Amino acid sequence: MAEQRLVYVGTYTQRGSEGIYIYRFDPDTGALHPVSKAAGLDNPSFLDIHPTRRYLYAVNEVRGKGRTDGGAVSAFAIDPKTGDLTFLNRQSAHGASTCHVSVEQTGRFVLAANYSSGSVVMLPIQEDGQLGEATALVQHEGSSVDPRRQKGPHAHSITPGPFNRFAFAADLGLDKIIIYRLDLDEGKLLPNDPPWARIHPGAGPRHFTFHPNRRYAYVINELDNTMVAFKYDKARGALEELQSITTLPGDFKGTSYCADVHVSPSGKFLYGSNRGHNSIAIFAIDEATGTLTPVGHEPTQGDHPRNFMIDPTGAFLLVANQNADNIVAFRIDPATGLLQPTGHITNVSMPVCLKMMTLSA
Repeated sequence: MAEQRLVYVGTYTQRGSEGIYIYRFDPDTGALHPVSKAAGLDNPSFLDIHPTRRYLYAVNEVRGKGRTDGGAVSAFAIDPKTGDLTFLNRQSAHGASTCHVSVEQTGRFVLAANYSSGSVVMLPIQEDGQLGEATALVQHEGSSVDPRRQKGPHAHSITPGPFNRFAFAADLGLDKIIIYRLDLDEGKLLPNDPPWARIHPGAGPRHFTFHPNRRYAYVINELDNTMVAFKYDKARGALEELQSITTLPGDFKGTSYCADVHVSPSGKFLYGSNRGHNSIAIFAIDEATGTLTPVGHEPTQGDHPRNFMIDPTGAFLLVANQNADNIVAFRIDPATGLLQPTGHITNVSMPVCLKMMTLSA
């Protein structure tokens, strides 16, 4: 079997979806071809893949009876020949509405964020890929200025840093990126100094990513539709704000909420999704300073573009339009960063998260 790329699609199972869908990605055209699915799951909305490519981890975004239960993380084995998923086990995330999962770079721990509870959790990965009981649970505290969305903490993502010494939790309810030291010997999330990077009031930080050069980082803010650029101090784990810039065109007057953010593999462009304006915002990155210049907006050909992904070669960008029940493929212009629709649209109910993996012969 020749090398092939697979795309795993996390979904909400509220409108016909059965779980995680697996597609083969055509690197020449950007098209997706169905392979299989892992069914019988509750809202496996966000996914991440183990560094060995042997396991996949999915949140179960469930609220439960209260604010502190219901959410979980499920583990799957990946068939090395077909890419099919076999369920291994599930562990409680000790929170409600678990919305984000990431695997730190050694592959020994999973990190997850509980949105409704406003907490983050650390789960050990055993030798067979199964998840052990949580070794760390940190409850965020506080509030911010939005009376409807920021009465309390809402951890929306937790992202390991590029040198695997720190983890960064974007909390929408606090307008902070909370910075933890990763203790991989004890499986702990330890307070850092500085303990956080503060975002402007009412921003609502959601997803966070690093530049490939590891000197800059970016957060997309859900509530006020902005992108913030940071300079990153790898020794201290500190983030210094460089710039805040809108993700929307100046003449847009409607309601919109940001969702996802990614840097192109070349490091030249930054992309963010606008739900409401239903577009991908495109920025050029000054690689000498980390600052952003708007390039344009590309309609996503769907409603409520949640997450999106860029293939490892930087040739294609795929968007998950949650409310339109489709995934739309765009070709990336390597010189300008602009997006060109390929005409390839894949129908799947309530797609949320897209993760690509190369399956070798």
